[in-house]
Amino acid sequence: MAAAGAWTQPKGQGQVIVKYEDMRAYEGFDPSGDTLSLLARRRDAAVGLFAEYGLTDRLTLQLKADWQSGEDAFVDYEGRGPVELGLTWKAWRDDHNAVSLYAGYAEAGEGRNAGYAAPGVGGHDWEMRVSAGRSLKGGDRLGLDSAFVEVQAARRLRSDLPDETRADFTVGGRFGGHWMVMGQAFGGAADGGARWASIEGSLVRDLGEWSVQAGWRETVAGRETP
Repeated sequence: MAAAGAWTQPKGQGQVIVKYEDMRAYEGFDPSGDTLSLLARRRDAAVGLFAEYGLTDRLTLQLKADWQSGEDAFVDYEGRGPVELGLTWKAWRDDHNAVSLYAGYAEAGEGRNAGYAAPGVGGHDWEMRVSAGRSLKGGDRLGLDSAFVEVQAARRLRSDLPDETRADFTVGGRFGGHWMVMGQAFGGAADGGARWASIEGSLVRDLGEWSVQAGWRETVAGRETP
């Protein structure tokens, strides 16, 4: 069974995820979607915290925060990224399916040129998201103990940057008792501006109450984006 996204946490239970990302780009997509070399390497790094806790069996509290740094040919930045607090409400759930609605509020990041990667100082975001997932039996043919698919769609309203529409699709499966493999495709579009589409693959190893995940992400299409 999945334990995030469309699936809310049971009352009194939760999880904490700490994540490090290192992203580098030497090419970008121009306004027509064609690739071109960047004037200088684009580097972004972030240490993120994601936590959620079941307030009730239908309502989960969610927290997101990170510390960001990076640079390109025009600017470099370092500082706290946005801090987001939200609630996920279980709209529907049975033995295999789950549908949930999320609403969150994010305060701007702070630090040297922090607005380059996040909402500018004093800004804020609102996000509304709908998620739907289905758990599946793995079956002997696939060699999986269990599997799941999930789709998400979100609208982010930003006070100092263009509003964004986002979409995610994830498929995953458990195997060998302690392993899970996941594939994801996600993208987004800023109103009148950048667009992006990325794919990501990752592998998770369970270690009792802990787990370790490693993955690789690539931006495969876009406009006005690295």
